[in-house]
Amino acid sequence: MPPGYGRPSPEEEQRRRDQALRRAARGEEEPRRSAETRPGGDGGSFRYSTDSYRAASGDPVVPAYPSRFDLHTHSSRSDGVLEPTALVAQAADAGVRVLALTDHDTLAGARELCGPGAPSLPLEVIAGVEINTLARDPSLPDGELHILGLGVDPADEAFEATMQRQRDLRRARFDRIVQRLAQLGFPIDEQARTYLETSGAKEGASLGRPQIARCLVAAGFASSVEDAMQRLLLRGRPAYVPREGLGPAEAISAIRGAGGLPSLAHFSEADKRFELVKQLASIGLGGLEVHYRHFGVQTTESVAAVARDLRLVATGGSDYHGDTGTYAAAHATLFVPDRAGMDVLSVLGRTATARSLEPARA
Repeated sequence: MPPGYGRPSPEEEQRRRDQALRRAARGEEEPRRSAETRPGGDGGSFRYSTDSYRAASGDPVVPAYPSRFDLHTHSSRSDGVLEPTALVAQAADAGVRVLALTDHDTLAGARELCGPGAPSLPLEVIAGVEINTLARDPSLPDGELHILGLGVDPADEAFEATMQRQRDLRRARFDRIVQRLAQLGFPIDEQARTYLETSGAKEGASLGRPQIARCLVAAGFASSVEDAMQRLLLRGRPAYVPREGLGPAEAISAIRGAGGLPSLAHFSEADKRFELVKQLASIGLGGLEVHYRHFGVQTTESVAAVARDLRLVATGGSDYHGDTGTYAAAHATLFVPDRAGMDVLSVLGRTATARSLEPARA
């Protein structure tokens, strides 16, 4: 029997792949597969949303009082929609007294708020970052673990050089995704160019898929950022391009070197992946995001138990980006107990700030 007999030619196979990708991009049905074999699937325990939602079942947390701490937020210096000063103003209006700006791979916004010539602010700002580290584990969403760096030194040159390399890799990935979208029949060159000449041109700006998703919305190719992510940009979708950059150990080491507290963000499966979190703690992880806006009561309790068992500081925040609503609306569902915020301040050596917030609530 001749080689390849009964099989489509390479050209036919490529044509079929291209057709399947285009069907998926248009949101048309494709053969269903189990969660275990679906590209990028992990049984459905996680899904993307514009506010980095991590699905967690159970009763919602009802805030006992308005949170005075929000230790996980994003501005337009990465994939948030608000300017840093606007974010601060809205958070202060909602009652926040201590805000960590944790843009992806950049301290640009924190420098604007805390550096020389910074405006007078109505709250305390903690300089931070969020690093999407490559865990090389296909069972994790996008194969990533997100590490927050709270209280890093914005003047640390070695850390800034590391973040610059991360941003360079982000820019290369951004360009590849834009090219891939054009090949699929979703050209956003004009929208991407406009973004890069405005918000993306700010010093230290960090690029990501949410900005591409907004370009797709602006071009009329998606109804929302969520729609663009689900149909085109997530792992296993037509325009997905793998990330390059730091691994968890490298990120933790870099954050420690810059005087910060490394905290694992929005990891709802911490109890189920206890050994993984334990391994991270053994190499320097110091915190675990327990009080996350999208965690229900049961998830919060299970993640808190892991933090206690491993002696990790319980951090918490809204992970606010701004695509789906105001900061006030996000804050209304956020509960970071004062005692948790005070513990973070203590670890970061912010004793003066802690004293100014006393008496702390339970």
